[in-house]
Amino acid sequence: MRCVKALQLTLAVIKPDAVAHPLILEALHQKILENFIIIRKKDLIWRKADSEMFYAEHTGRFFFQRLVEFMSSGPMRAYILAREDAITHWRMMMGPTKVFRARFSSPETLRGQYGLTDTRNTTHGSEFSADEWMIREEPRFRLGLTEYNEESQIHTVKHT
Repeated sequence: MRCVKALQLTLAVIKPDAVAHPLILEALHQKILENFIIIRKKDLIWRKADSEMFYAEHTGRFFFQRLVEFMSSGPMRAYILAREDAITHWRMMMGPTKVFRARFSSPETLRGQYGLTDTRNTTHGSEFSADEWMIREEPRFRLGLTEYNEESQIHTVKHT
């Protein structure tokens, strides 16, 4: 009997440096589609206060102000992604935070291919806590009752 693991969720953000280049954004979107189930996708723009709140754990660090300014400098794309090992897999796909390290030690990663600097490193990833999603939606994914709908940018229940 095969042990079935629960789908895990992760937050993936495509940063302003990548969103500013439509070909890079599309390449990243395709890589995500090849590796994950997209639960939600949303294009957004943060105010400075949004960035400060999101990165509050880094307040006082030398890079905080630069990061806050950059993350509120233009459009981003946020995804909630799912698969059995979503957090680990997204981290592996992103590669090291430092672009110099990514280019030399992990050139096949997203940051190795598309990152510009340690701040403008194309992607962000965070764990996503969603107890309610696990109770209501995850079982439907297991049964194949949902599918990604590009128009609504969410999964919808199939009527069978």
